[in-house]
Amino acid sequence: MPHKGVWPQDFGPGALPSVTFFLFFTSTTPIAIALSGIPVRQMEKPLCVAFDCDGVLADSISSWRTIHDHFGTSSKDLLQRFMAGELTDSEFMAADIALWKQKSPKIHRDDLFRAYSGCKLMKGAKELVADLKAAGVHVAIVSAGVDLYVQSIAAMVKADDWIANGFVFDDDGWLTDEGIVRVPSMEKYTSIKRLLEILDCPPNRLIAIGDSSMDLSMRVEDSTFIGFNPQRETAIKAFEEAGITVVNSKDLNDLRPYLGLE
Repeated sequence: MPHKGVWPQDFGPGALPSVTFFLFFTSTTPIAIALSGIPVRQMEKPLCVAFDCDGVLADSISSWRTIHDHFGTSSKDLLQRFMAGELTDSEFMAADIALWKQKSPKIHRDDLFRAYSGCKLMKGAKELVADLKAAGVHVAIVSAGVDLYVQSIAAMVKADDWIANGFVFDDDGWLTDEGIVRVPSMEKYTSIKRLLEILDCPPNRLIAIGDSSMDLSMRVEDSTFIGFNPQRETAIKAFEEAGITVVNSKDLNDLRPYLGLE
C-alpha cells in the first residue's frame, strides 16, 4: 500500500511534511559510462527510487553553498574538517550559520528564500519524475541539503516524498544559531532504511541516485546506486572505487534506459 502524507515522526529527528516514493529499471545504455567498466546488472523493475537533490534534480552544487555565495562566505575549511570527521553534522551546520551571522547578524527566513531565487531544475527533471509516477513508481528525495530549498524542488517536480535538513527560526521568522539534522550526510542509509520500512519495499527493488561521494551512503544491502553527473574529483574517484554505474550528463532523461522508461 503506497504511503501518503507525512513520514512518521520516528523516521528521523522531526520528519518533514512530505509528498512519497517508488521506480523502474533495465540494463545497459551507451549514454551511461560505468567508470569501473562494470556493466549494469539486470534487475526487476524497482518499486522505489530515491533521488538526491543538489546536483541531481536541482542544477546547483549545494543548497548550503548557495547561501554562502549569497552572504559572501565560504565553508571550504569547515567542509574539510567535516570530511575528516572532526565535525558532526550539527556542529557543521552551527558553524555555517555562525559564518553567515558574522556578515549579517539578523537573518530572516525570507532572506534565505531570496538566496535561492535563481536556482533551477536539472534538465529533464519534471518530465522524468512525471513519467516514473505515471508508470506506478514512487519518487522520493533524500537530501542532506536545506529543507526550504528541497521542499520547493519537491513541489516543482511533484515528488511523492522528501526529507532534508533545516534550520530553527523563532516565532518572528529569525534564524537561530542551530540547525536540524534529519539526514546525516554520511549516513543517508538511515533515511533509506526507514523509507523501505514505511513502504514495505525490499531493498533489491530500490534505486538511489546521487552525484557525490556522500550520496553513496544511500546504498543499503541489495539495493542499486547510480551516480549522476559527478563534478567533484572526490565523487568521481569514490564512484570508480565503488564500481557503480555513472551517467555523465546534465540531462536526467539520460537515466531513462536504466529506469525502465525506454
